[in-house]
Amino acid sequence: LQPQGSEEAKAFVHAFLKRSMPRVSDDTIQDMLTRKALILEHYPKKKTKQKRNKTKGFTAKQRRELRLFEIEPEQQKYAIFLPLHELWKQYIRDLCHGLKPDAQPHMIQGKLLKADLHGAIVTVTKSKCPSYVGITGIILQEFKHVFKIITKEDKLKVVPKLNNVFSLEIDGFTSYIYGSKFLLRASERSAKKFKLKGTIDL
Repeated sequence: LQPQGSEEAKAFVHAFLKRSMPRVSDDTIQDMLTRKALILEHYPKKKTKQKRNKTKGFTAKQRRELRLFEIEPEQQKYAIFLPLHELWKQYIRDLCHGLKPDAQPHMIQGKLLKADLHGAIVTVTKSKCPSYVGITGIILQEFKHVFKIITKEDKLKVVPKLNNVFSLEIDGFTSYIYGSKFLLRASERSAKKFKLKGTIDL
């Protein structure tokens, strides 16, 4: 620091440094002023980190009690969910780059296995329980073990994945879903690697 100006300014700076560094001699102070830049240390106050309170979600029991996943009877109408199906078809077309005729079937199959199926129209083609065969409708909810499907007759069906085979058709491409190999939540399915197998049993 090289003081500029009058003798009073020089005297002020010298006195200030003498008070700040009482153990340093006058010669050392003068040497510091003429040869080096002077750095005044500053110790900022340590900021105390505020702990964020993590918001806890509902437990499975609380979700059941609040009936968060229940579809009200007046909302169980097939026509209400047709726009959802149209959105799903557009989503799949974008996901598969247009579903072109020359597209590789195994590529489309792989994408469908990881895709979100809410809004897809599926049909139960095979089942160990004959009463499920032929059920067709829009998937409204997918859980780990079941599909909730709304049929054209405005009936909400809960169809287990286990021991059932579902067919899914879009733009002339038909895919088959073996429910026994599909026991995953939709969020888990997107990260799973499915292996191609020649034959799969119910």
